[in-house]
Amino acid sequence: RGHVRARGSDVAAGELALAAGTILGPPQIGLLAAIGRATVTVRPRPRVVVMSTGSELVQPGVALGPGEIHDSNSFALTACARDAGAIAYRVAAVEDDADTLRSTLEDQLVRADAVVTSGGVSVGAYDVVKETLSGLAGEEGSVSFRRLAMQPGKPQGFGLVGPDRVPLLALPGNPVSSYVSFELFVRPAIRALMGLDPIDRVTVRAVCADAVASSPQGRRQYLRGRYEDGTVTVVGGAGSHLVKALADANALIVVPEETTAVEAGTEVDVVLLD
Repeated sequence: RGHVRARGSDVAAGELALAAGTILGPPQIGLLAAIGRATVTVRPRPRVVVMSTGSELVQPGVALGPGEIHDSNSFALTACARDAGAIAYRVAAVEDDADTLRSTLEDQLVRADAVVTSGGVSVGAYDVVKETLSGLAGEEGSVSFRRLAMQPGKPQGFGLVGPDRVPLLALPGNPVSSYVSFELFVRPAIRALMGLDPIDRVTVRAVCADAVASSPQGRRQYLRGRYEDGTVTVVGGAGSHLVKALADANALIVVPEETTAVEAGTEVDVVLLD
């Protein structure tokens, strides 16, 4: 009798076993089985397909030719989607050809709860994403493209594609622009689909140690920064191609639309990235 466990000593009748919103890992699944729950209602991890577009893109590890650059966006955005909690699938870079883009998209929709593209959404001669997806109609879906009052990341696209109306988010092609756009728009969507909090990255107030000489009037600027103990320093310049500065940053410094310059010592909003 001394080695008999008391009934209800693990989970008593009427006691909450798992709260809504709990992520189900091995111990939680074991608990559900132990209390006799054969099924529970869950929000599955969304499957996110990530693809870069651009005939100039070359896989890392391959030597560059004239006018070529390595595809960094698809790798970074796939990592972003996984970090947000999604199951992410990276697709090799798609060349600037409307038929190729359409066929690739059709092939990928069977495994996608959402699609994220980068590149081809501005006003250039080879902005194939905008040109191709703007023409969708009926069962093909509908994608709208806008120019937002922000820097980086001004050109953006969003819509529903395919007969199942899969959400598609079309991000700009510059590496920093695509990353910032993901953090502001795609990450919250993934987190909302999963019912996870917080949906957005945490924003805090911090003292900016550096002066910002100029910020575009009427556009909200997101500068790369390094945050520590209530102070943030500017990392690199504002160029949307400066990936090294992005890799060194752990925060985004927010300069409001009406602010064209920031003095050193000014308190600013800072979006924490880690």
